[in-house]
Amino acid sequence: MAKAQRGQGRGERPKANFRNLGRGLAYVGHYRTTALIAVVALLVSIAAQLMVPQMVQLILDAVARGVALQNAPGGPGPGAIAPEIRQALWWALALIGVFALARGLFAFTQAFMAEKLSQSVAFDFRNALFAKVQRLSFSYHDRNRTGQLMIRATDDVEKVRLFLGQGLLMSLQSLVLLTGALAMLIVTNWRLTLVVLPILPIALVLFMVFGTVTQPLFREAQAKLSALNTVLQESLAGIRVVKAFAREQRQLSKFRAAAEEVMHQQIKVARVFSFLFPTIFLVMSLGQVAVLYFGGRQILFDTLTIGEWQKFSIYLLYVFFPMGQLGFIISQVSQAGASADRIFEILDAPNDVSDRPDAVALPPVQGRVEFRDVTFRYFDSSEPVLAGISFVAEPGETVALLGATGSGKTSIINLIPRFYDVSEGQVLIDGYDVREVKLESLRRQIGIVLQETNLFSGTIRENIAFGRPDATDEEVIAAAQAAAAHDFILSFPEGYATPVGERGTTLSGGQKQRIAIARALLLDPHILILDDSTSSVDVATEARIQHALDRLMEGRTSFVIAQRISTVVNADQILVLEKGRIVAQGRHAELMENSPIYADIYRSQLVEDAHAPDETVAASTSVAAAG
Repeated sequence: MAKAQRGQGRGERPKANFRNLGRGLAYVGHYRTTALIAVVALLVSIAAQLMVPQMVQLILDAVARGVALQNAPGGPGPGAIAPEIRQALWWALALIGVFALARGLFAFTQAFMAEKLSQSVAFDFRNALFAKVQRLSFSYHDRNRTGQLMIRATDDVEKVRLFLGQGLLMSLQSLVLLTGALAMLIVTNWRLTLVVLPILPIALVLFMVFGTVTQPLFREAQAKLSALNTVLQESLAGIRVVKAFAREQRQLSKFRAAAEEVMHQQIKVARVFSFLFPTIFLVMSLGQVAVLYFGGRQILFDTLTIGEWQKFSIYLLYVFFPMGQLGFIISQVSQAGASADRIFEILDAPNDVSDRPDAVALPPVQGRVEFRDVTFRYFDSSEPVLAGISFVAEPGETVALLGATGSGKTSIINLIPRFYDVSEGQVLIDGYDVREVKLESLRRQIGIVLQETNLFSGTIRENIAFGRPDATDEEVIAAAQAAAAHDFILSFPEGYATPVGERGTTLSGGQKQRIAIARALLLDPHILILDDSTSSVDVATEARIQHALDRLMEGRTSFVIAQRISTVVNADQILVLEKGRIVAQGRHAELMENSPIYADIYRSQLVEDAHAPDETVAASTSVAAAG
């Protein structure tokens, strides 16, 4: 995908390729019965349509014979109709009604089943896309924007769906109607049909050329629509930041620029089609003029009856009508082809982190975690983020990670649940290389509270029980109490049934963080990861949370990233990181004596917590007493 995007950035236009659209058509095979009913209904409807001109000929020829009999010597005279002619008229009219009813009934069946088929395939596509996006590794999401993924699961799927629900059967309808009408033209008057035939290859060549030209244009239009959607999504997600910094006008300018790109691209596509249709109509008009001339000559020389001429004219419309439809079909095929490429770019995207074929389920762990000479690079860059990291965390130990921003703390904890794979070395849990066990069995035994708290739309209870939907109310409440969240939850009128709003916008930062802690604790994990999990709470709340975490960390291997001394001083191991390397390792007292770097971090970054205000001491004392 990145290669294709770089090529487009240099001004290279991607070539038309309908291979992925063919792969999309394979999804129709999942609904063979529905597709078969739609096709049979379409064929019956077209057959009924092709029979109507025959009835029109019977009526006109009967009328012509009746007029001739009236004017013939010894005829019945004006106003009188011979019984056989009257009977022919009634039969023809009755059959027209029958064919019209059959056509309407089967056309409805075809349209309904086609829509059902297209919606079913779209359902499969959206589920496949969402499942794939959920499985893709963090590195893929780091390289791709949310807005671009969203537009592929919505607008691109809709483009393919419209082709399957309309364009595909319309193509079949055009082909069958064109073939059937040509056959009837030949049967009616083969000499006059020869006048029409040269039009067809000319129109076909025109459509093929335009299809080749427009498919890349539609692909580029979808890419620009993705960029527009990205601007919209980011602006809405960060609306508070936009307003806080008074950047509404700047975001409006970015959106206007992206919208202008979409508009210009759509105009470019419209320009191509505005040339296509007049050209096709010109070719059709020239063919119709030729038919009128040669057909008129045959009527004058009595080699063509009025009824045959009218039937020929209707069948000729049946030939021209599919040709006109081809313009719409080409448009849908081009759009669907471009969208299918974009859909399968995601479905075919390689997953950097996935289960190996011989992966085994990780048994219940004791919690021994070992980093063995680990080196890690993002996106195969030459500069490592971590280099030569080695340490062992025994079951039940608490490991604190300290270091400046960019020192590699978050990278270490990301490797434990295998959000990324190591570039060199090994990460082992109870002796199992994390790359050799199934991801689900690994991650279900690790509780994680990330620095950026993400909650989902729903109730507070649903968010706490996100990892264990089957948890009882008592278990949810116990987890909330342990995370010092129970009291503020009960302060809401609806308690645990309180909606949190999109991304938890109705809660404060500290409240969201405590719910996230409760969510992790409900899993009762043997390995616990806390990424600066008390950074958004006040000192009194932090003291309560820390006291609860101290109890809950007993018997669990815990990894803590924190900037406050209260978390660090009691750790069994402290890893001091600098530029992706461990520069000091030990307990607090040891490092204060032996590591100038740690002592400097302690004095500069953590000195405020070391000299905590009285309210913190009071809070800690009261919590300890309560415990």
